[in-house]
Amino acid sequence: MSGTSKGKKELLLGNDAITRGVIEAGVGFAATYPGTPSSEIGNNLQRIAADYGMFFEFSANEKVAMEIASAAAMSGVRAFAFMKHVGINVAADPMLTLAYGGIKGGMVILTADDPSAHSSQNEQDNRHYAKLALLPMLEPSTPSEAKEMIKAAFDLSEELTLPVLFRTTTRINHARGIVNIGDIKDVPKKSRFERDVKRFVNIPSNARTNRIRLLDLNKKAAELSERSEYNYVEGSGKTGIITSSVAYTYVKEGVKDAAIMKLGFTNPLPEKKIAEFMKDKEKIIVVEELEPYLEDQVMRIAKQNNMSVPIYGKRSGDLPMAFEFDPDVISLLSKRVSVEKSKEPLPPADIKLPLRPPTMCAGCPHRGIYHAVKKAVGKEDVIYSSDIGCYSLGGQAPFFMADMILCMGGGIGAAGGFATATDQKAIAFAGDSTFFHTGIAPLVSAVFNDHKFITVILDNRATSMTGHQPHPGTGRKHGNRKTEPMDIEKLVKGLGIDFVETVDPYDIDASIDLMTRAMKYDGLSVVVAKRSCPLDLRKNKLLQAKLCKVDETKCTGCSVCSTTIACPALIKVDDKIKIDEKQCIGCMMCGRVCPRKAIGVKE
Repeated sequence: MSGTSKGKKELLLGNDAITRGVIEAGVGFAATYPGTPSSEIGNNLQRIAADYGMFFEFSANEKVAMEIASAAAMSGVRAFAFMKHVGINVAADPMLTLAYGGIKGGMVILTADDPSAHSSQNEQDNRHYAKLALLPMLEPSTPSEAKEMIKAAFDLSEELTLPVLFRTTTRINHARGIVNIGDIKDVPKKSRFERDVKRFVNIPSNARTNRIRLLDLNKKAAELSERSEYNYVEGSGKTGIITSSVAYTYVKEGVKDAAIMKLGFTNPLPEKKIAEFMKDKEKIIVVEELEPYLEDQVMRIAKQNNMSVPIYGKRSGDLPMAFEFDPDVISLLSKRVSVEKSKEPLPPADIKLPLRPPTMCAGCPHRGIYHAVKKAVGKEDVIYSSDIGCYSLGGQAPFFMADMILCMGGGIGAAGGFATATDQKAIAFAGDSTFFHTGIAPLVSAVFNDHKFITVILDNRATSMTGHQPHPGTGRKHGNRKTEPMDIEKLVKGLGIDFVETVDPYDIDASIDLMTRAMKYDGLSVVVAKRSCPLDLRKNKLLQAKLCKVDETKCTGCSVCSTTIACPALIKVDDKIKIDEKQCIGCMMCGRVCPRKAIGVKE
């Protein structure tokens, strides 16, 4: 991204192509909360936004990102809010009302959906948000189209005075493709907000008027969808395939002798164009990932136009409801629907790869605090109320410390419910970024309602799971604005919580002592386990790593180190523990739990 210049062709990751499209669109304001599969866009903008006169920030959460971007767009500045699919749930409150008053400068809201839930707690289909909010929606099918389409989305937004939902999926964000580098639009990066109370102050009387305005704009959007260059037909035949997003590329690769309607402007749909496409077909197949969003509307359009053409897809059982597709998905249609394949899929490779489940990294400080919690809890009946982050892996062996995971900040909120509805002790886990995202409000509520549970804030000094992006606890260091880190312990004490202490999770004995005292405390307690993520330190060349060593004369092969800390740098060979020096960072958590004191630091 850093070396792109007009006229070049580059092989870009989908998120890099989207970043370039945003730059070429002349966007002046961008905000996000990081989340896979959209994270690379924010990483790119953190690095280059200031070079193009754009303000960019990692907001505390998606709702804040939506609100500040909305303000910029209401002021006439082109604004971009982007997030992973579940982030829209957080941002939906302002987004649905924003649609009523609309914007002046173009605004695009990117939702990066995650079919198959590769890095998410669900695989919700955010196309439904477009219908719920009555917002126009565009869906690219390749990185190249994503780059051009997002530029068109800003133009469309300004024409309609509405935000445009830009829906990608993991296979768009993380695929690579040839992208043409184009001109950068010269638009003002700052403007002036002009008061318009009837539009922007959505009290009930104004909201009712703006509801009619939104419905009228939706009709205009439908007319634009009919004429959109992103809705087109190619090929011919009595079999008609209606498809969108990355599913279109699978159809193109897997099918021949069929007419294909490719939809890129997918809300509102071009209903007249769809009806015209279907009228001479013997059968229609709707190929889309996740929900039957297109299929249901195609069936309605057929019914309203008195068409009896059979429609195959998810509702007919010919395509699966769950998970993402792949280029071989067309073979699923051959069960009951005759579709000629363009080529047979390649046979699977006769290679059995070992399973590699996700695990916390070598030297991860979460290992130390989880071990301390386990020792402090002993045999007491507790509920582990966990959250979204690297520490979700604490639910795996040997820790088994996740009885519930809902959403960002949900661990703290649910802990209050468990503590009140049961006689069990509740222990909530939240990362530092998650705490700032949506963890403060449930702690405030816990103080207000006198809930009694333990919150463990795993402060590893970054938004680690999505690529070590900054957050309020790290301070802002990018662009032309710098801020100091917020102190979590001081902030929590400011909420009125008396038991708040910070510990280094590498110090196993101190961590066990603190967690033991927290377990005995009759009230709301907060433990801050503070130690930087070693991967982040390594990336920034700040890791002063030593290596652990095993004294084989003392090691009995009891495996206490590997079964309690479970570090991947610990391996057992010939009934003795060995250190994998390629992974070890010398944190010495293993040495602190070794009953024989057989592990030390290599000189």
